[in-house]
Amino acid sequence: MIRRFSLILSAGLAGLVVATSALAAGDAIAGAVQKQPVNVIAIAMFILFVLGTLGITYWAARQTRSASDFYTAGGGITGFQNGLAIAGDYMSAAAFLGVSGMVFGKGVDGVFYTVGWTVGWPLILFMIAERLRNLGRYTFADVASYRFEQTKIRSLSAMGSLTVVIFYLIAQMVGAGKLIQLLFGLDYAYAVVLVGVLMVMYVTFGGMLATTWVQIIKAVLLLSGCTILVLLSLAHFGFDPSALMTAAIDNHAAKEAILRPSSSISDPLTAISLGLALMCGPAGLPHILMRFFTVPDAKAARKSVFYATGFIGYFFILAVMIGFSAITIVGANPAYLDAAGKILGGGNMAAIHLSKAVGGDVFLGFISAVAFATILAVVSGLALAGASAVSHDLYARVLKKGKATGREEMLVSRLATLVLGVLAIGLGLVFENQNIAFMVGLAFGLAASVNFPVLFMSIFWRNMTTRGAFVGGFLGLISAVTCVVLGPAVWVAVLGFEKPIFPYEQYALFSMTIAFSSIWFFSVTDKSPRAALDKAGFRDQFIRSETGLGAAAAASH
Repeated sequence: MIRRFSLILSAGLAGLVVATSALAAGDAIAGAVQKQPVNVIAIAMFILFVLGTLGITYWAARQTRSASDFYTAGGGITGFQNGLAIAGDYMSAAAFLGVSGMVFGKGVDGVFYTVGWTVGWPLILFMIAERLRNLGRYTFADVASYRFEQTKIRSLSAMGSLTVVIFYLIAQMVGAGKLIQLLFGLDYAYAVVLVGVLMVMYVTFGGMLATTWVQIIKAVLLLSGCTILVLLSLAHFGFDPSALMTAAIDNHAAKEAILRPSSSISDPLTAISLGLALMCGPAGLPHILMRFFTVPDAKAARKSVFYATGFIGYFFILAVMIGFSAITIVGANPAYLDAAGKILGGGNMAAIHLSKAVGGDVFLGFISAVAFATILAVVSGLALAGASAVSHDLYARVLKKGKATGREEMLVSRLATLVLGVLAIGLGLVFENQNIAFMVGLAFGLAASVNFPVLFMSIFWRNMTTRGAFVGGFLGLISAVTCVVLGPAVWVAVLGFEKPIFPYEQYALFSMTIAFSSIWFFSVTDKSPRAALDKAGFRDQFIRSETGLGAAAAASH
C-alpha cells in the first residue's frame, strides 16, 4: 500500500509542477471589478433556480428526522449521485471562470492548471474512500480518532476542519460578491448577504439531503451549459478542433507562445509545495470527506470517486475548450474589448462574453445564473461540514462524552450553521477589497498539513499514538498559518512590509514535513500506557477498514 502511495505521489508531482487550483480560484475572484449591464434574463433564471432549490429544501426537511438523515442523508445516496455531488463541490464558479480565463490569457498554462484539480483523486480513490466509509459515521474525525483518545483527537480534527471551512467560506463569499457585481450589477454587500442567508436556509432545514441535491442539480446545469457552449463555439470552426486551435494561435497576441508553458513556478521547492498541497489537500477537505458517509457502503464510496473523477475531468476539458474558443470569438471582437484592447471586466469574463457571442442574451442569462448557483452549492457544503464539526465532534463527543441525543446534536448543528452564516457574511464584507487568493491556498495547504497527515497515518501506521497525532497535527496547523502570515501573500501584499520573512508563497512542503515528522517522533518516543492501547487497537481498525465488518452495526447506533 505504501508503495502504491509513492507511485501515485510521484506521478502527481510530475503533473503538478505547474498546476495550482488555489491560484486558479484566486484569479477568478480577485482584482478590480467592472460592473456589467443588468441582465434581466440572468436574474429571472437565478430566481427560478433559488425557488427550485428552496422547494428541494422543504422536501428534504420533511425527510430529515434523525442525526443520520441530517449529517449523511441517511446513507441513501447512490455512488453515481454522490459522484455528481462531489464534482459539484469542485466545479465552483471560480474554477469555471478562472480556468477558461487562464487559457484565454496564457494558453496552455490553463491546461496545466486543470491537472491540479484532478490529480489528488487517485489518492482518495485508492487510499481513503473505502476505508473512510468503513470506519466512520458522520465526519472524518470519527476515523482519525477511531483508536485514540477521543477528546484530544476530535478537538484537533474539529479545529482543523473549522479553520479550513472558514478560510474557504471567506473566499467563496468574496467570490460571490465580486461575481454578482460582474454578472448582475447587484451591490457587493447585498450579494454577500443573499448568499449567506440562502446557505443557512439550505443547511438548517434540509441538512445533507438538501445540500446533496442542490449540488447534483448545479453540477448537471453547469456540465450541460458548458457542453452547449463548447458545441456552439465549435460550430464557428466547422466542428474542427484543429481549426479552432489554428485560429486561436493566429489571434492571440503571443502567437505560438500560448502552446508553451510559462515560468509560473519560480523554483523546484515552490513546485513541490504546490504539488503536495493540491494532491493531498482534497484528501483533507472536510466537506469532501464527509460525502463518503452519505453512501450505503464502501463499494458505493469507491464508485463515488470514480464518477467524480470523470465528471471533473470532463468539466475541465470543456473549460479549456471554452478558453481557446474565446481567444478568437471574443478576443478578436471589438464589442467585447475596452479602449485599451482588453476584454471587458477582465480576462476571467471570457466564458461569460463567449456565451453571449454564441448564444445571445438568453444563453448569457443561463450561464450567468449557473455561475452564481455554483457558489450557493459550494458554501452549503462547507457550512454543513463546519456545523458537523461543532455539533458531532466538539459538542456530542468532547463536551457530552458521547451522551448527547440525536435531537440535541441537530439543534446544535443548526445553531452552528446560523453562527457560521453570520460569520461568513461579516468576514466577506470585511475582506471585500483584499486579494483573497492566499485564503484559497491556505485552505488547501491547511487541509494537507493538518487533516491529511493525521487521517493518513491513523489508517496506515500501526505505531501512531494519541500524543503523536495531537502534537503533530497542531504543529502542522501552526506551521501552515505561520508560513502564510510571514510569506509574500500576507507579509508583503497585505501588511505592506518590504520583504517577507518566509520567502515562499507555497508552503505545504515545509508544513507537511513538520506534521509528518512530528507525528512520527512524538509517537515513537511515547511510552505511556495510552500509547500501548493505541497500538493494540490498530488490528481491529485495520480489519474493519479493509472488510467493513462491524461498520453497518456502528452506523445504526
